[in-house]
Amino acid sequence: MAEENKTLVTQFVLTGLTDRPGLQVLLFLVFLVIYLITLVGNLGLMALIWKDPHLHTPMYLFLGSLAFADACTSSSVTPKMLINFLSKNHMLSLAECATQFYFFGSNATTECFLLVVMAYDRYVAICNPSLYPVVMSNSFCTQFIGISYFIGFLHSAIHVGLLFRLTFCRSNIIHYFYCEILQLFKISFNMLLVFVFSVFIQSFTFMTIIVSYSYVLLAILKKKSEKGRRKAFSTCSAHLLSVSLFYGTLFFMYVRPGSESAADQDKMYSLFYTIIIPLVNPFIYSLRNKEVIGALKRIINKQTMR
Repeated sequence: MAEENKTLVTQFVLTGLTDRPGLQVLLFLVFLVIYLITLVGNLGLMALIWKDPHLHTPMYLFLGSLAFADACTSSSVTPKMLINFLSKNHMLSLAECATQFYFFGSNATTECFLLVVMAYDRYVAICNPSLYPVVMSNSFCTQFIGISYFIGFLHSAIHVGLLFRLTFCRSNIIHYFYCEILQLFKISFNMLLVFVFSVFIQSFTFMTIIVSYSYVLLAILKKKSEKGRRKAFSTCSAHLLSVSLFYGTLFFMYVRPGSESAADQDKMYSLFYTIIIPLVNPFIYSLRNKEVIGALKRIINKQTMR
């Protein structure tokens, strides 16, 4: 009888950030501006790296790939959220839900591994500067980037494949602004797998970054020159800030034990790493970076001289 009474769910309803009608237009305008700035910042940084030969180095190759992943992460979530602010129909099919999660999850996982290879790049540059041109060749960096994207796409494909094998028979309401994997598994019968995958990938990549920067810190402290130490710290500070923001929110979201009372808090964490981090990353890496600012000035000067 229990099996006969089940109603299988094939469509979902996204409740969004708020159910207050008076806030919908204001939120639409706020997040539209954020999204446009995110695209301009990340795609502009990619264009600058591609156009200026001085930035054709491994570090900026990784940074351009990170900017692309950030733009894709935001684009997988924000457009649908903007539509829902102005629409009364918040329905999504299972296929649409899985597609949105796939593109978001693959780029978020890719970003984890890109942050690892960026940490390794800083490790080689500071701890073994004489070997840097050999170890971090452009072809080797391209392979690193390719592996990062491959793992990201494979990881999401596994979750999406398992998602279609699950039976949704509790509720079709997702109290979120996008198809988040934890919310989908909460209304199915499998929470253990996503927890295990998340803990493994986040812990592995985070610990790899910690190990790399432990060696970097020791190498910096051994430098006799105050100027040398300051320069080494400045080259790592932007990446460390980006890592702290990204992993801090991910650990709070996926690794800590969840609770019903923390639903709104979880939504804020998700908002931070899906929308805010892609917004601030290009500015973190650009504002205090003399090479990026110098490249931007050269491009502007060329345009004004024409």
